[in-house]
Amino acid sequence: MINLLKESLWGQFGASMDMLRDSITLCPDDLFVANRKFFYIAYHTLVFLDYYMTNPPEDFSPPLSFTIREPADIPEDAIDDVIPDSMYSKDDLLGYLRSSRDKAYQLIAGLTDEKIGQRWKEDGEEVSPPVMDYSMLEILMYNMRHVQHHTAQLNMLLRQGINKAPGWIGRAGAI
Repeated sequence: MINLLKESLWGQFGASMDMLRDSITLCPDDLFVANRKFFYIAYHTLVFLDYYMTNPPEDFSPPLSFTIREPADIPEDAIDDVIPDSMYSKDDLLGYLRSSRDKAYQLIAGLTDEKIGQRWKEDGEEVSPPVMDYSMLEILMYNMRHVQHHTAQLNMLLRQGINKAPGWIGRAGAI
């Protein structure tokens, strides 16, 4: 049963990352630079994709750095308080996605009956909303939904900007 679960989880989680890749790739350079909302959504998605696969979360160390800003210092187009330290290129984002996709594959391939139930838990002093506490299976599904949510937003921006968006991917391609 665990092998069927891992195969299915990878097929769908990998497909959501492949769709994110296609959205970033399709975005023309001029739109990527001009529409900072696209950049912020893509960056945010990648940071949290990586974060939710890091257990314990305190060990998280992203390759593309950011600063957590106070509300008054958050740029207008940003979608949260995790603000990149520079305007990273599409190639930077796609490289981060490739490494996160590999990390996801390794994580899923290594799941066992024991590991799937291990807890992924934020231990912040005053985290709002309340502390996240999920099994590894649930944080992977949560993460997949997060990627899908923001990929849909990127596709909407592509439709608005160039009247085109990437197609549906039913199952992950090879690693």
